[in-house]
Amino acid sequence: MNNIKIIIGRSNRRLGEAISKHLGIEPTKLILKNFADGEIRVQILENVRGKDVFIIDSTQPPADNLLELLLLLDAVKRASARRVTAVIPYFGYARQERKDRPRVPISTKLVANLIVSAGADRVLTMDLHSPAIQGFFDVPTDHLISDLVFADYVKKIIPGEVKNKNVVIVSPDIGGVKRIDILAKEFGTSIAIINKKREDANKSKALNLIGKVKGKIAIIRDDIVDTAGTIKEASLLLKKKSNGAKSVYVLATHPLLSPPAIKRISNSKIDRLIVTDTIPLCKNAQKKLVPSKINVISVAPLFATAIKCIHQERSLSVLFQPNNTLNL
Repeated sequence: MNNIKIIIGRSNRRLGEAISKHLGIEPTKLILKNFADGEIRVQILENVRGKDVFIIDSTQPPADNLLELLLLLDAVKRASARRVTAVIPYFGYARQERKDRPRVPISTKLVANLIVSAGADRVLTMDLHSPAIQGFFDVPTDHLISDLVFADYVKKIIPGEVKNKNVVIVSPDIGGVKRIDILAKEFGTSIAIINKKREDANKSKALNLIGKVKGKIAIIRDDIVDTAGTIKEASLLLKKKSNGAKSVYVLATHPLLSPPAIKRISNSKIDRLIVTDTIPLCKNAQKKLVPSKINVISVAPLFATAIKCIHQERSLSVLFQPNNTLNL
């Protein structure tokens, strides 16, 4: 592992440091701060010539996070790194991935082009809003999934319910049915679907339930929790007397938690929201909802193993197998 360099951006330092610790590698020293006018200043302080460089930076708002990633890529590429991998735990700008109405951008493709043009030879990311986004990058793209990490966690906190098949995996909308396949197979249980009408961006209304959840733990699976409107409405529907879910858990990879998400989650029928650390939890959520409503699990071991596999030119398929040990 002598020829590997790990560079950590400011969007999620804690996750980057955890990944480095799992790999047993000290992060590369660099200058990463802002000039007086807010412009981002970048300088790599170690030699990266001929090295296999992994830059860890999520691209959640503000847009400075994306720009910082681009600048880091450019700096490393110009410093003659052998290969540069953009490790993007949360890939932002993924929700406008098609031209579904007049005069809108395909933001996802634009951002993918920027990342490749800035110098990325490879991309490593997790739980894209749509798996088809992998094809937007003109370089090899590895798409990790967090389902098995969630499955292991759920088995630890409610082992009896899982063993007795007393859980139902719920898709919060018709479009998310494919996303619940892995968990449904892992738990060997049934699924349910919420028929949801989206009135506008960040505005949705749960209409009716397809499937049975009565007396069971309903586990909603989604990739993003933004304003929490969808999961609030879904939890209310699932716990209606006519549907009768015993409790509602939500598994969501990326906790954006934009206002008014904290208030909505606090006042919802959700018993537990389980998220990963691809995005740092906002201070308000940490203060008000951890650990009473929100639990955070780390995907650092998964990313660390993926980075080691890429560096050693090994297959990542082991990361998609149940009961893998994530050996480093």
